[in-house]
Amino acid sequence: MLGLVTPVPYLAAVVLALAIGIALCVGARRRPGPWTVVAARLIALVLVSDAISFIVAEIVAKTWSPKTDLPFALCDAAVVVAAAGCWWRKPLLAELTYFWGLAGTLQAVITPDLNAGFPHLVFFQYLAGHLGIVLAALYLVIGLRIAPRPGSVFTTFAITVAYTAVVGLIDALSGANYMFLRRPPSTWTLLKLLGPWPWYIASAAGVALVLLMLLDSPFWIARRRHG
Repeated sequence: MLGLVTPVPYLAAVVLALAIGIALCVGARRRPGPWTVVAARLIALVLVSDAISFIVAEIVAKTWSPKTDLPFALCDAAVVVAAAGCWWRKPLLAELTYFWGLAGTLQAVITPDLNAGFPHLVFFQYLAGHLGIVLAALYLVIGLRIAPRPGSVFTTFAITVAYTAVVGLIDALSGANYMFLRRPPSTWTLLKLLGPWPWYIASAAGVALVLLMLLDSPFWIARRRHG
């Protein structure tokens, strides 16, 4: 929760990221050109650098553990997908970045699970990864106009369910708890509102589908208007 981090630097970083996102989206729509590709690839490089720095820092500090630090959380997958989406700008990658970023990662921005404050390295890694995903989602869809296609909600939902099943198998075999599939988180998150384990997994799936449909609704309306 926000009370566990330094509030002023954290909120300042969120506001700064929002300002950058607005500037990039407005600029890309009003002044499209080669610079928009450069901007997208810079976002991709920030995301990749953040992911690598996290792993390197954990190894150097000798705190890396396969039960907690492998890239199996949905936000970890979203970092990879968002970086690939910004680099190659393919429709499916943009859709996954948009839906995962705004339906999932944005929740982690609003209720951060962060026990390190400014100016700790983990503080910057958390911000770069999570805000980077949200920024990538907005820039790809709004700035670069790679709008979700018909059926993208159910494609994204199916991919998410399949990914969750794979992570659940990994958890069962390794004893890990990626995506909180084996036990609830120790800190407060929105999962606490969805019931006890394991019922919150089904509740989260239902909420996720509703959120995906809500996120797609502006584009569904636009598609209807344009036939």
